[in-house]
Amino acid sequence: MNQLLIIEGEEIPESNIESYFVWIPKYSYQLWDLGNYTGVTTINTSKVHEIPIKFGLENTSDDNDGECTTPMTSGATGNCKIGDYMTPPAFITMETNGLWVGKFETGYKGATSTEEAQVNSSDSSKIQVKPNIYSWRNIIVGNAFNASYNYKRELDSHMMKNTEWGAVAYLQHSVYGSATNVRFNNNSAHITGYTGTEEPTLGYNTNSTSIAGNRNEGTTPGVDGTYTINYLNPSSVASSTTGNYSGIYDMSGGSWEYVMGVRSSITSGNAGITDTSINQKYYDLYGPSSNNTDYKYRILGDGTSEFGPFQNFKDLDNATRPKSSWYYDYGNYLYSTNSWFARGGIWDYGVTSGVFAFCRLTGVAGNGLSFRLVLAV
Repeated sequence: MNQLLIIEGEEIPESNIESYFVWIPKYSYQLWDLGNYTGVTTINTSKVHEIPIKFGLENTSDDNDGECTTPMTSGATGNCKIGDYMTPPAFITMETNGLWVGKFETGYKGATSTEEAQVNSSDSSKIQVKPNIYSWRNIIVGNAFNASYNYKRELDSHMMKNTEWGAVAYLQHSVYGSATNVRFNNNSAHITGYTGTEEPTLGYNTNSTSIAGNRNEGTTPGVDGTYTINYLNPSSVASSTTGNYSGIYDMSGGSWEYVMGVRSSITSGNAGITDTSINQKYYDLYGPSSNNTDYKYRILGDGTSEFGPFQNFKDLDNATRPKSSWYYDYGNYLYSTNSWFARGGIWDYGVTSGVFAFCRLTGVAGNGLSFRLVLAV
C-alpha cells in the first residue's frame, strides 16, 4: 500500500486521495425489539427512537447485569431481552475493535458516464471510494466479493456484510449519529454523495418519473440539479449518517447495495460463488426462510427485523411492498432463490429507501445494484 508523508497543517490535494473510509468504533447498543416477526401486521411508528450506545472493547456478556451475550446465529435470541445492552455481531466475527467503512458506494475508477461504471468484473484496481464519481454497478455478488477481498489484503478488505451494515445503522440513530431519517441520494445517474433537496413522501413511481413527493434527477458529477445536490454543497449533509461531513453517505438511495448476507449456503442463488472454503467471517449465513416476511430468521444486530413490525403498502406503481415501522423503509426478507440481501434502497424508491431498508435478490448483476467496502484493521 502506497503511503504519503503528510506534514501537520498541510492540505492534502483531492488528487492524492484514492478512497475515503469512516471509522466505526466497537460499541454495544440497548435492545428495544428482538425482531421475532413472522408476517406483516400493522406498522408502529412509535418504535422510532434514539438508540442508546455504550463504547467499549469488551463483548457484552450474560454474566454482567444489564447485558447479554450476543447470539451469533440466524433466528437465535439467546438470553437477550429488551433493555439489555448487546455488542453487534459484526465486531465479534471480525475480532476487531472497530471497522473502517467505505464513506460512499464503491465507484468505478475512470468511468466518465453512468454506463461505463456498469462492469461485471472482479478487477480490484478499479475500486475507488470518493464523492462525485459513478457508482460501480451491474456486478454479480461473486465479482463484488472478489474485487473487495483483493483490494487491500493487508488491511483485511472485504465486501460489506449485512451485520456490518447493521452496526452502522444503530450508531446512526444514536446520539453519535444524526438520529433521524437519512435523506436519500436521488441522483438517477448513480453518482456518489448526492442528496435530494427535500424529504420524499411517496414511494416507487411508475417508470421512475420525478413527481412531487418523490423527486429524482440526473446530473453530471459535481453539478447541482434542481432537486439533487452534490457532496460539496453543504446541504448534502442531510444524506450523512452523522448529519455532517464526517459521516457515511449513500446508505439511503443511490443504488441498492448487495451485502454478504445469504440464505442457507454461500453458493445460493445466482451470485457466481462456487468456493465453499470462503471463511465464514466474511459472510452472514441465514436460516431457511420460506417467504418474504419470515423476519424471525434475522441475526440479532443486523439492522433488519428489529425495525418492525411490518405492513404492506401499495406504491404508485400499484405494487404492494412490505414497509418497516421506522420511516416506512422497505423490508422484504430472504426466501427461496432470492437468497441475497441488498440494503439501502435506490434513487427512485423515495420514502421507501433508507438506512433500515433491505430486500432479497438472487445475487445476479443489475444496473441498480452496487456494493460497499469494509476494512477490518
